[in-house]
Amino acid sequence: MSSRRYPERPVLGVGALIFDGDRILLVQRGNEPYKGWWSLPGGGGETGERLEAAILREVQEETGLEVEIVQLATIFERLMPDAEGRCEYHYVLIDYECRVTGGHLQAGDDSAAVTWWPVEELGDIQLTDGTRDVVDRYLARRV
Repeated sequence: MSSRRYPERPVLGVGALIFDGDRILLVQRGNEPYKGWWSLPGGGGETGERLEAAILREVQEETGLEVEIVQLATIFERLMPDAEGRCEYHYVLIDYECRVTGGHLQAGDDSAAVTWWPVEELGDIQLTDGTRDVVDRYLARRV
């Protein structure tokens, strides 16, 4: 089993852009990297698991919500070097726009908190690198 920290190759992950009017669903990370920072719900895919199944599972585990996929939103790459410049984390994240179909909002799995956050107030919280850009670029394409 390879580690997410100092990986031999990039780690594949999924994320969900879930909107409720002018608010977006965010998860406060409960684990490193970025413990305590806010991000889109999501996580790593498992071997043999289709990406579409991974996003449904990850959203349910982190937020308690059941969702359906609306469409592919974006592909995002996150490289995180350590103090010496070595690649400590390398993720390729496939983000989907999703719509809530059921469940009850509650933090779970590796999330410390989960909330609906006004999109216009994203600058007021500590977001993981690239999250704001992903949201802004996606919303600009939807207009």
